[in-house]
Amino acid sequence: MKDIYKTIANTSKATYTEKRSKFIAYAIPVISPEEAKTEIDKLRKEYYDARHVCWAYMLGAERKEFRSNDDGEPSGTAGKPILGQINSNELTNILIAVVRYFGGIKLGTSGLIVAYREAAAEAIGEAEIIEKTVDCRISFSFEYPFMNDVMKIVKDLEPTILHQSYDMDCTMALEIRKALFDELRNRLEKVESLLFTDKE
Repeated sequence: MKDIYKTIANTSKATYTEKRSKFIAYAIPVISPEEAKTEIDKLRKEYYDARHVCWAYMLGAERKEFRSNDDGEPSGTAGKPILGQINSNELTNILIAVVRYFGGIKLGTSGLIVAYREAAAEAIGEAEIIEKTVDCRISFSFEYPFMNDVMKIVKDLEPTILHQSYDMDCTMALEIRKALFDELRNRLEKVESLLFTDKE
């Protein structure tokens, strides 16, 4: 089961010039369509005098949610080449937006495709690419005498402890990468008195 995906650590920016047209490309980490839209709106405000703000995004560890937009450029000359760069770098949870200032010389369809592709590639080149794991959370309660049993499982599988409290009834919330989640749950199920309170 694949539970690792590649994304970018922070926003990066690159500028590409072709026949006096200027392409300002941003690669921005995002996790939802709403966040992507907010970032695009910000760029439209900042570059209010630009002719086009073309973009593409890819979301989710499965890389199945994506959109692209030519923003008035000829169909398929901007959004698709930008999305192509996201795909060829196998990235997700990323928005790439390219602001274009027209330089007076028409680039033609193939020229536009190359320019948007190169601008997107340069923005990715400026970004720090990182790997993240798909994580699952689990919460449960158990009686204090079974603390050692729980802590042995935690020590063996090394989940992140998000919350813990130890009273007569102990509660704990853990986060672990998806590939290990079933093993964690199966081992916890065997602990006497343990009850799952919720699973995300």
